[in-house]
Parts: sequence; structure tokens; C-alpha cells
Amino acid sequence: MDLKKYIRDIPDFPKRGILFRDITPLLRAPEALRYTLDRFVEHYEGQGIQTVVSMEARGFIIGPAIAARLNAGFSPVRKPGKLPYKAREVTYDLEYGTDTLAIHEDAIAKGEKVLLLDDLLATGGTMAASVNLVEQLGGVVAGIGFIIELTALKGRDKLGGYEIFSLISY
Repeated sequence: MDLKKYIRDIPDFPKRGILFRDITPLLRAPEALRYTLDRFVEHYEGQGIQTVVSMEARGFIIGPAIAARLNAGFSPVRKPGKLPYKAREVTYDLEYGTDTLAIHEDAIAKGEKVLLLDDLLATGGTMAASVNLVEQLGGVVAGIGFIIELTALKGRDKLGGYEIFSLISY
């Protein structure tokens, strides 16, 4: 299936000069959504994934669905102040400043095999920070997956050494 036909391009969002790749049409099409979930499950099943970690907000759409199909748990990575329990935080650099992400301190058990998923890989900063959080808690990164990868932005460079799986590349 050509998933690119389900991706909507929105110029100048969220700011001028950025071409936003919108997955909403993919989510709305049952056959495309099912195909997307199936590809991730086929790629990661049998690898002993114990927890799937996804970042807010679009990662939350696919993360729990894939976790359930892999018979794994799910743990969210959120912005600071959004988690109700004790959390571990990491601050990372953006091209225009810094940002902070948080995860519950008990989200990952030491030695647990973790799959990290998000909708899009751009510069890699958000995923690198999420990997940092998982490893701080003692988790073992078994894989990193994305629906879309923007290859020109070289986000893989920040994720060197990890197995990365993307369904669509631009």
C-alpha cells in the first residue's frame, strides 16, 4: 500500500517555511491505519518487546494500539507537569531553543526491552531525549519506529546505533 497518498502536506505550519506532514488522513482511512499498525507489529513481533514508549501527542495514537498487539505495556512521554506521579525529566536542544520531556519514574523496569514509537522523525531531538529517559530508567532500547521519516533533516544521526524502522520516507 502506498501510504504517502494518505499524508496531507500543509505548507507554513506551524510556522512559515515548514511543510507539515499530516497523518490525519491516514488515521481516518481504516485500511491505511490497519496497514500501518500491521507493518509495525510484523516488524517487531517476536522481539520480546515488554513496553512501548511514545511521545505526546501523535505518538499516543499509535503507541498503545501497537503495544496491545505486541502484548506489551505502554508508557507515555509527556511535557513537564503533565504526569501525576514522580517523573524523570530531560531537557534537550531544539533548533530554536530548548524543550523538556518527562516520564514516570516507574514507567520502565531495569533491563526491560523497550520499543519507542512516534509519528515522525525530523531532526531527532525529541526521540533522542526519549531514548535518554528510557535508558536513565534502565530500559534497553530494542527499536525505534516512525510512520514518517524526513531524511533530509538527518534525524537518524542523533539516534546512531539503534535499529530504526520507518514506513514512509521523504
